[in-house]
Amino acid sequence: QVQVVESGGGLVQAGGSLRLSCVASGSIFRFSIMGWYRQTPEKQRELVAAIAPGGSTNYAGSVKGRFTIARDNAKNTVYLQMNNLIPEDTALYYCNLRYNSVTEYWGQGTQVTVSS
Repeated sequence: QVQVVESGGGLVQAGGSLRLSCVASGSIFRFSIMGWYRQTPEKQRELVAAIAPGGSTNYAGSVKGRFTIARDNAKNTVYLQMNNLIPEDTALYYCNLRYNSVTEYWGQGTQVTVSS
C-alpha cells in the first residue's frame, strides 16, 4: 500500500509564498504522474498542476506563472512552489499519485489560507 503525505500548508498574506511537499512511500513514485489538486466547500476538486515521470508539466490557467511543480525521484517527493498567492488560492490542497488508469493514491490534504 502506498502512502502519500502532504505538508507545508499554512496561513499567508496575499502576495506571499508557500512551498508544499508531498512524500510517497514505495517504489512506484518514479513511474507515476504526480499531481496537486485543490478543493473548497464551494467548488469541486480541481487540478492545480501535474508532472509526468519524464518531467513534463501541466498547470491550471489560474496558477500558470505563479506556481511551479517539481519532483525529486531520489526522495520520492513532489513539490509545489506557490508565489504571489491570492485569496482565491485558499483551499485544501491534495497530492495525487497516479501509477496507471486504475491505480492512484491520495493524501489527506494540507490547508492553504491566503488572507487579503
